[in-house]
Amino acid sequence: MAVKIKLKRLGKIRSPHYRIVVADSRTRRDGRAIEEIGLYHPVQNPSRIEVNSERAQYWLSVGAQPTEPVLAILKLTGDWQAHKGLPAPAPLLQPEPKTVKRALFESLGDGDEAKGEAITQKAKKSDKKADEAADAAAPAESTEA
Repeated sequence: MAVKIKLKRLGKIRSPHYRIVVADSRTRRDGRAIEEIGLYHPVQNPSRIEVNSERAQYWLSVGAQPTEPVLAILKLTGDWQAHKGLPAPAPLLQPEPKTVKRALFESLGDGDEAKGEAITQKAKKSDKKADEAADAAAPAESTEA
């Protein structure tokens, strides 16, 4: 019997939540699982990833094969590298708070002086009509001479 470490989908239509489970490879995606070893919530910002490292290491050591999405998650948490004997990855970076980004944006704009007007002036409709009338009168005069 082949054992896989895969994602089990939960949640509403546009709000997916996943559990990282160990299951028989023949079971359906959301079917019966042998054991749940973690959580993955991709909608949260930043994504919430929790893996029971001890249990993941155990299942990898006895031959369970992770699916591609689970393999990517295990690489992020460092469990895959620990299993293979590779160096640990850099810790996950937390995004900067919006207040810091806002202050940085405002500080960059201090040296620029905003010009209150557009570079080119819009022509008024009355000016256009006067120009068209002058153009129409000018060729008539040039033919008479």
